[in-house]
Amino acid sequence: MTTDHGPTIKDDEMYEMLVEAGASKEKAARIANARANGTLAHNSTHLEHRSKDTLYAQAREIGIEGRSTMNKAELIDAIRAH
Repeated sequence: MTTDHGPTIKDDEMYEMLVEAGASKEKAARIANARANGTLAHNSTHLEHRSKDTLYAQAREIGIEGRSTMNKAELIDAIRAH
């Protein structure tokens, strides 16, 4: 049975599934809420197809530390782990 996680989590079932799969609570909440709001986009390009500059900008936007010394593969790993 799904637990009610309060008003900050819009899709409790999706949230629990993501946490059980190993996602952080913050990431699970973002994904569950985006899905509930209908804003979960699946049309993004694969990270490997993006330029290093684009990946760097995304890493800066989400607050990944040490990004200035990372190569493209490291930026991809860091973004996926966030």
